[in-house]
Amino acid sequence: MSSPQPVHAWDEPEGIAPRGTLVLLPGRGEHGGVYERFGRRIAADGYRVRALTDPSPDPAAVTDEAAKLLRDETLPGPRVLVGSDTGALYAARLAARGTPGLDALILAGLPTASHAVAAAPDWEAELDRRTACPTHRGRLTSDAAFRRGALTDPPPAELPALDGISVPVLALHGADDTVSPLPEARHAYRALPGVELVSLAGTRHDALNDLTHRTAAATVVLFLERLRLSPALAPIAVREDLA
Repeated sequence: MSSPQPVHAWDEPEGIAPRGTLVLLPGRGEHGGVYERFGRRIAADGYRVRALTDPSPDPAAVTDEAAKLLRDETLPGPRVLVGSDTGALYAARLAARGTPGLDALILAGLPTASHAVAAAPDWEAELDRRTACPTHRGRLTSDAAFRRGALTDPPPAELPALDGISVPVLALHGADDTVSPLPEARHAYRALPGVELVSLAGTRHDALNDLTHRTAAATVVLFLERLRLSPALAPIAVREDLA
């Protein structure tokens, strides 16, 4: 039997009606607390965020907990699964299985190959692969629970079949990602009809925690607001042609 997994939680401000729930699966070496900045920002807009830990060491336990949260009817819908790095692979796998309670999927920094990346020569080089944001670099450097060197761990042997996913999908990817290069991600997402792939300029592998973290969060909120209206994701903010 899988043991309960630690969950970091951020809720909507007092007096604000909740607008939905995000369940987040971190990437290699991470834990839910690494996404505090993202969680607080999304929660400020009325969405509850529940962040688990890196699924890689114990995939069954973490994905079972994610599925349990998605089925939890005490959490407001729509309920959206978010995955970063290898967390995106596990999130996509849950979506392809038709996990009950899942209304949409957000994938950030999706790994595009089943092989490990070469080891970084030192900590600064590893940070350079992850993020250019000085605040996040400082957070990772001082975080005793963060597992250094994990980015070289191989992803799951079998990449999920993206064409088996039927819920709406938003994909965020760093334009300067050297761990999972954008052209490779673009090619992988072609298997998923209807996916919205958004590249973030000047962003490396940690697409939710880089210099463009505000833009990433704003893109997520706009996706969530559209999802609340309809799974068809009709535009809300429309640029008008004045010609």
